[in-house]
Amino acid sequence: MKTTPQAAPQLLGARGAPYLLVVAVALATPQVQAVEFTGYVRSGIGGADTGGTQQCFQLPGAQSKYRLGNECEQYIELDLRQDLFRLDDGSVISVEGMAQLYNQYGHTPKFTGDYGFARMNQMYAEWSNMPALNGGSLWAGRRFYKRNDIHISDFYYWNQSATGFGIDEMKIGDLKYSYVFSRKDNYDQEPYINRHDFNVGGFQVNPGGELEVGVSYIDKPDSTDSHSGWAVSAQHKQQDFLGGVNTVALQYGRGPGTALGYTGDPTLDSSNSSWRLVEFFDFQMTPRLGGRVQVVYQKDKRPDGADQNWLSIGGRTSYAFTEQFKLVGEIGRDQVEAPGGTRKLTKFTIAPTWSPSGPGFWERPEIRLYYTYASWNRAAQQAANLLADGSALSENGAFGSARNGSNFGVQVEYWWK
Repeated sequence: MKTTPQAAPQLLGARGAPYLLVVAVALATPQVQAVEFTGYVRSGIGGADTGGTQQCFQLPGAQSKYRLGNECEQYIELDLRQDLFRLDDGSVISVEGMAQLYNQYGHTPKFTGDYGFARMNQMYAEWSNMPALNGGSLWAGRRFYKRNDIHISDFYYWNQSATGFGIDEMKIGDLKYSYVFSRKDNYDQEPYINRHDFNVGGFQVNPGGELEVGVSYIDKPDSTDSHSGWAVSAQHKQQDFLGGVNTVALQYGRGPGTALGYTGDPTLDSSNSSWRLVEFFDFQMTPRLGGRVQVVYQKDKRPDGADQNWLSIGGRTSYAFTEQFKLVGEIGRDQVEAPGGTRKLTKFTIAPTWSPSGPGFWERPEIRLYYTYASWNRAAQQAANLLADGSALSENGAFGSARNGSNFGVQVEYWWK
């Protein structure tokens, strides 16, 4: 779950109303089984040391920010999945829909207007466990799909969520093949663009290690000054690595494929390229000590001189003093080399946390008190003045000409399945 509007596609707006009728009909079908209800909630209240509402720290040019004590919105996902038919061959026909609600801190939670929204972000039908596909599935609609992310920064680095249709994990031998045709993978995407994603997973390359590879091709849209593009991704997951799980991914793209996990700018031609390395490690060393660390490096080459290099290094650690009380800390460093200088941001958070479900790092709900401190350099401030005027790092933001600031507050985070 744990989606944010910045990190994941906004798939469905007001035009999703007809899909609600589909769900209503589906739920009234006599063959249905019990409804599966899952969800995610993140809510809180916070302030800045200068007074007023909490301000979030994100470096211009960085594609994510470290989340703990650095989220400035109320956010909810409510998901219903319903099995409609269980066929004699063991396959299942289902429908699924998700409502998404968002509202910025400092504004009445109306979930509408300039500071919030409420929309249906998923609505699709799926025919799963099909013998003809060796246990694979067919699906069509709008859905979250193959969303590879780093939780502590909410960075969705390889994400094929979209509006379209696909074949999911058809088994041939020991491998699983997937294909998606989509037209839109972002709520604000204009114009609609044909995209093809092909994945093969299940390569057992070493004991406990599995490799997945994928190719994305983006058609040239029917508009002037537009181009086709492509991207390739490879990801290796290693189980039982130092008592945890290690993930490493390498991605490369050209043209509109330079967005790597998404459909990028169709005005970029093949002389524009990007590559990215993602590495993160999850650990639960003892029942009470756990965490995650990450490294992301991305290099963008642009013939117009707008080259950019982004480096992000950080981690979050949780130690439980009792079965229900944890002390959580997070530190993150982002650096962007770009025309105009090297931008730098360092952010630190400490959060005493009540965890009624247990001491583990991933146990939820969590109710946190937090204090966050961040500092940034002049190049980051100048970039914010130009690219994000009024944001925390800009001179017109809450911290003025200072190049440091802090927030404090309380937050609850909960997901359920």
